[in-house]
Amino acid sequence: MVYLPEHDAAADAGAVVELLRNAPLAALVTSDGRQLAADHVPLLLEGDVESGRLIGHVARANPLWHNGRHEGESLAIFNGAQHYVSPTWYPSKEQHHRVVPTWNYLIAHVYGEVVVHDDERWVRAAVAKLTKAMESQRPQPWRMADAPANYLTGQLGNVVGIEIAIARVVAKFKVSAARSVDDRLGAAEGIAGEPDGLAATDLVTAMRDVTGDD
Repeated sequence: MVYLPEHDAAADAGAVVELLRNAPLAALVTSDGRQLAADHVPLLLEGDVESGRLIGHVARANPLWHNGRHEGESLAIFNGAQHYVSPTWYPSKEQHHRVVPTWNYLIAHVYGEVVVHDDERWVRAAVAKLTKAMESQRPQPWRMADAPANYLTGQLGNVVGIEIAIARVVAKFKVSAARSVDDRLGAAEGIAGEPDGLAATDLVTAMRDVTGDD
């Protein structure tokens, strides 16, 4: 279980869904009963975080899908936007200097058991859904039908489908919620002004959108 102070718990299920859909490359942690293994797998959310599922596929050569290699519950870790926070961005530094660096981030841990689908029809449908989700916003989206049928069939034969029925989700949005409004907004502006700030846009937005008492 991730360390989760109350002020860092993501209370908005819609924001968690958005994280999973915007950052689908998950670190999928499985166990064979003795050792842990981690594979980086694009997983597509179907439904919601309360009763939905994750679908994806792994290479047939990957032992993850074999019996005994994914015992019990598995964990899919979705990493959203993240950034270092400099104490120089806090207005309170000029008042008392009692500030230190930290790191803000958006993350979700999704738990559930892995179900294997070694079935060409299921895999084809899953790949089609993932492809549509990734390509739909492109000016000229690639479609599975663009590839020669025999080539595509061969490629699909090289992968095995996986599904995770969501048992529970723990999402942590570390967005300086415990700091004053001025400090939090100062940190948000600091991140936005960094050379890599565009990569952390979702984090900056979450920091600006914090509600509640400070």
